[in-house]
Amino acid sequence: MKEDNIRNDISEKLITREELNSKVKELAARINNDYKGKKPVMVSILKGSIVFLSELMKHITIESSIDFIAVSSYQGGTQSTGIVKMIMDLRESIEGRNVLLVEDIVDTGLTVAYLRDNLKTRRPASLKLCTLLNKPANMEIDIKMDYLGFKIPDKFVVGYGLDYQEKYRNLPFIGTLKPEIYRKKIK
Repeated sequence: MKEDNIRNDISEKLITREELNSKVKELAARINNDYKGKKPVMVSILKGSIVFLSELMKHITIESSIDFIAVSSYQGGTQSTGIVKMIMDLRESIEGRNVLLVEDIVDTGLTVAYLRDNLKTRRPASLKLCTLLNKPANMEIDIKMDYLGFKIPDKFVVGYGLDYQEKYRNLPFIGTLKPEIYRKKIK
């Protein structure tokens, strides 16, 4: 059986591996400076942000810990449904902790707003957001992004942890799918 080459499904590379590496180092340097002596807990929003968090951690030189939370608002499609579903909660208490929410992409802002409001009720010492990507054209809620990697156009992107129906997460770059790939799935 011949294995599919998922790179053939990509129509354009928006952000290269080199650009991602450079931006992650830049963000980590800012986080290291801003959180010096604060021992933040970095909360990764699964599954999409795991690659970003993993790369970011390689450049974090301050004492920190990680935890995970899983939510969904896409349900297999290419657009957010606007309904956020909690799939997995944090394992540790964040009360009195400096929390850095690590997200792969802020699209409509609905998911991050839901998580921000949820986490604030747990009384962290501080709560900030670090996101790799932001799609300003789709924003429905004003979200403060304390650490932002890239602003991208209104295109559905995959790679570097982002997926379409659980595929393409392993691509080392951010790219767009050929329209025929996701159109044939929704017919």
